[in-house]
Amino acid sequence: MSTTIVFIHGSGDSGHIWRLQTAYFGAAHARALDLPGHGQRTDTLPDAATVQDYAHAVHEIITQELQLTRPIIAGHSLGGAIALTMALDYPHELAGLILIGTGARLRVHPTLLDNARQMPQQAQQEITALAVAPEHAATMPSALLQEHNPTKPIMLYRDLAACNIFDVMGRLHNISLPTLIICGSEDQLTPAKYSHYLHTQIAGSELHIIPHAGHYVMREQPEACNHAIETWLSRY
Repeated sequence: MSTTIVFIHGSGDSGHIWRLQTAYFGAAHARALDLPGHGQRTDTLPDAATVQDYAHAVHEIITQELQLTRPIIAGHSLGGAIALTMALDYPHELAGLILIGTGARLRVHPTLLDNARQMPQQAQQEITALAVAPEHAATMPSALLQEHNPTKPIMLYRDLAACNIFDVMGRLHNISLPTLIICGSEDQLTPAKYSHYLHTQIAGSELHIIPHAGHYVMREQPEACNHAIETWLSRY
């Protein structure tokens, strides 16, 4: 593999969520970013940051800090929205897209948004519980929560609010980059129908629905997820 995959996490997470992917593909070929205000990265964005704000920040990190040329952008959930935005804003600077558990529009339930604003810790627990398949409900949510790096209390709300107003459904036909789409068969937060829509609208895209996994498919079924990525990469 000659190009680098840049992995972008979802709402309330950090680059650490991708550790099973970066370990598999190796540091020379895979980098996982912390978004501004997440993990170890200083916040440089306004409290009402949009997906486009995040996309521009990621573009700056890739080009100025990492100095990567034409990477593949892999995004989960909010990270997938960022990847789609980058494909529309910087199409000639990317080599491809990997969209995991995401969609072209990411509406968030008003109650969840309100909880994220007023009770962020409780909201994070609620989201994480919903984000795994039932068979992983006893162990996976607590493990994922223990891995979260501390962030400002407003960060989860900011992420979800950015998702809530994100909508590129009418622009997907403009994406011509090689695209791999992955979704867990039991994803309750970004159901498989979202991925099917991406697949029908992005010409030449490849779709993998992975069984026994929910929204955190890359952690619930890392071998299947990594194999799908590796097989797809072998064609390019």
